[in-house]
Amino acid sequence: MFISYIRSMILYLLLILAVRLMGKRQIGELEPAEFVVAILIADLASVPMQDIGIPLLSGVLPILTVLAIELILSVLSMRFRRVRRFLSGNPILLMQDGKILVENLVKTRLTVDELIQHLRERNILDLSTVQYAILEVDGQISAIVHPLHQPPTARDLQAEPAAAELPVAVISDGVVLEERLAAAGRDRRWLEDQLHRFGCRAEEVFLLTTTPSGKLYLARREAAR
Repeated sequence: MFISYIRSMILYLLLILAVRLMGKRQIGELEPAEFVVAILIADLASVPMQDIGIPLLSGVLPILTVLAIELILSVLSMRFRRVRRFLSGNPILLMQDGKILVENLVKTRLTVDELIQHLRERNILDLSTVQYAILEVDGQISAIVHPLHQPPTARDLQAEPAAAELPVAVISDGVVLEERLAAAGRDRRWLEDQLHRFGCRAEEVFLLTTTPSGKLYLARREAAR
């Protein structure tokens, strides 16, 4: 049992290293070649985990081989367009100027209902407003709404909106974060004044954030449960 535990830990750490080397992608964003590699590595790791009669090196070497091939192909796909097209394919146009390109839809084996669902997920209900809908190489559908149907920007309205401010948490789960308090340009006295204004103690606060302009957000611990 102890040997099996050690083997599992080694293979687990090796899989984490392999995923880190492959890059940070969500499962739904993997390209075909990366998806195949992920399946192969998981399958190769499961065999030596379950059968301690197989030498650990016999399980590690295939994983390292597949990972090495993936890294080599990644470098080649970055340098050579033909390799990239072979491994990942090309984006396919599904809609243009509000018209569904049925031939491309059939080629990608997508139904109209699936296309409409993807557009709804992007808050697009009127198909006539879609300038382009594209099936990307990772399987996601990108949709670009015609400029006439897009909401105006601040530049279009000749307005000058205030810059976005990043809130800094100074209390989290009842604990005062001294380093973040100092980073926000605040001190303990300021914090005590704010807590007095809200009528609570630090231990009663689930989250307290502040922005450079002084905008506060406070959530009490009992309200967060």
